[in-house]
Amino acid sequence: MLYIPLMKELGMSWDDIKSTPRIELEGLLKANSIYSNIHAFDGYTDKDIGELGKNKPNMRSDYTKSQKLKEKYEVLIGLQKPKKVQSFSDLLG
Repeated sequence: MLYIPLMKELGMSWDDIKSTPRIELEGLLKANSIYSNIHAFDGYTDKDIGELGKNKPNMRSDYTKSQKLKEKYEVLIGLQKPKKVQSFSDLLG
């Protein structure tokens, strides 16, 4: 299960995988997973997600998680300023 995404998504060859330490392979998989989650809803607007959410309610929560993850990494790399805490629940996470 570890090798298929590396070969398919990242274009690594079997020799590349064998010569790379496992910790680096796991890091590549984690980074690829984060990238996929952030860009899963590219091209959709909030209105589109609202319409899709009528048939699949979990779509809204997946979209919200994706947007929060995207915001987190944009703050980390400096593309966005952190939002000010508005409520106690925002402070908790």
